[in-house]
Amino acid sequence: MTGSGHYLEESMALAARLPNVDLFLSGAADEVLPLYGMRLELLRERYRVFRDKSASSVPVGRLYAEAYHTVVIAPATSNTVAKCAFGLSDTLPTNMFAQAGKLGVPSLVFACDTEPVVITKAPRSHATEWLTLRPRGIELENVERLKRIDHCQVLSSPAELEAALDARLKALKLAWNTSSS
Repeated sequence: MTGSGHYLEESMALAARLPNVDLFLSGAADEVLPLYGMRLELLRERYRVFRDKSASSVPVGRLYAEAYHTVVIAPATSNTVAKCAFGLSDTLPTNMFAQAGKLGVPSLVFACDTEPVVITKAPRSHATEWLTLRPRGIELENVERLKRIDHCQVLSSPAELEAALDARLKALKLAWNTSSS
């Protein structure tokens, strides 16, 4: 998870339906989650949560132990998209992405800034409920660059993310959780 609030609730709803999910939080995700009413204590009741607290991203080692078959970055900020597109890995999510690619582990990236106009839900403390954002050309270019990265699929809506997750589960002969608890 990165510091994006755009489609955060929808991304977390999908995560809740997936089997055996671990969450890897960037420092920005730690800051943003409470702004959208998501408390770390409650996330820990459902998921194993790794926070970006070490310079070497120690939790990435679980990829080497073949603990994961897929890396999902959802939602991904334009900052994270740019870092992934240019091979930078200085946060826990970007390091997971880079190492997954080197190991041939598929990554699904739900990029936030994929259209010329993005309507997004504001944090709960914001005066208005919805914000209109206009991603710059550089953000849109970085999304296109990311699409060319090996072992990476870029998605631009919750429906696309759900379809990609469904396809991945089917390929692995896994199923969605049917219980919401």
